[in-house]
Amino acid sequence: MSWYQISRAGLTLHIHAQPGAKRTEVVGLHGDCLKVRLASPPVDGSANACLVEFLARCLRVKRSQVTITRGLSSRRKAVFVAVAGLEPAALLEPVGKKG
Repeated sequence: MSWYQISRAGLTLHIHAQPGAKRTEVVGLHGDCLKVRLASPPVDGSANACLVEFLARCLRVKRSQVTITRGLSSRRKAVFVAVAGLEPAALLEPVGKKG
């Protein structure tokens, strides 16, 4: 199983979220998931909102096109991005670069 799946309707990402980090960033792969550190605590859905906003910004789509479909209260999440033709590997480009 890969960390993403592409369909005609869009893209499903398998995410391992780490809330409470110093900054929001993609760290790399964590097993069969993309590991994302979130600069938001896991309280009242704020980490989920942070993840949706971050992924929308990275993929250059509207926040309304990004939906957490599984794992709202878990670190392991499935996120659907409702746009065809996205290149998920672009999320890994900033990994390892200091900016």
